[in-house]
Amino acid sequence: MDIKAQVRSFIHDNFVMGAKAVQFGDQDSFMERHLIDSTGFLELVTYLEQTFNIRVEDADMVPENLDSLAAVEAYVGRKLTH
Repeated sequence: MDIKAQVRSFIHDNFVMGAKAVQFGDQDSFMERHLIDSTGFLELVTYLEQTFNIRVEDADMVPENLDSLAAVEAYVGRKLTH
């Protein structure tokens, strides 16, 4: 399973709470769509660190890295190549 699919599944399982009708695109902002709140971002960071064996630095916790599926995929991809 690719990064984007894994993160999409995590968000559906943990934040959408079974509301299968809730769909979001790769570029949709998690915050603007009210999918994840500030506590949820911390859960997402923990998930990313555990699942992909990376370290998300405090300076990396910005919307450009974590506020959409596309952003998360790009960020994790960069972390995995370093």
